Amino acid sequence: MKTTVRFFAAARERAKRTTLELDLPAGSTVADLTKKLLQELPELAPLLPKLRIAVAEEFAAPEDLIPEGAEVALIPPVAGGSGGLFRLQDTPLSLQEAIDAVASVSQGGLVTFSGAVRDHSKGKRVTRLDYEAYGPMAQKKLAQIGAEAREKWPGTQVAVLHRLGTLVPGELAVVIAVSAPHRKEAFRACEYVIDRLKEDVPIWKKEFAEDGEVWVGLGP
Repeated sequence: MKTTVRFFAAARERAKRTTLELDLPAGSTVADLTKKLLQELPELAPLLPKLRIAVAEEFAAPEDLIPEGAEVALIPPVAGGSGGLFRLQDTPLSLQEAIDAVASVSQGGLVTFSGAVRDHSKGKRVTRLDYEAYGPMAQKKLAQIGAEAREKWPGTQVAVLHRLGTLVPGELAVVIAVSAPHRKEAFRACEYVIDRLKEDVPIWKKEFAEDGEVWVGLGP
């Protein structure tokens, strides 16, 4: 069966391509695909232990079967979202837009988080960050995180807006607004959304400093 593999961020740079078509026997697993991928692109070997593999926009285990026609993606560590607003965009973010998406007279607590690009990292001056995402899966995961927050704290509403492209120090990379009937739930849900975003949403950032560049999460 024909299987399309997509590459992002550091995986794309290492493979020197964005996609690869593989011929796999019917009934192949993620582990089978990984072996085939290393035969085709041995230069990926140092990176593969740090990657997660998504099949049909869901994270998969090595023993999982690959369905006919499913798209596979190599997901590097992400930089670190119905009931709300979830969007990736290449234009400046508006915190007020996120607030407006979740505020209502029934919500007694509203908590926001704004993440801006710093001008330094590990003692080095940062000149810019480049953000990249696996768009369809990222949107899906953001909405899933919003649903998880609502399940844990009933009545919670969540909005997440995240930038893509090139950002310079001082620009907002992400804004989050969370509302809930009471303040305690709003605070807890906002922290939960931030932490989950950094764990599972396929958005990556490449950091450019005066002495070089690095994909955040992978190291030099």
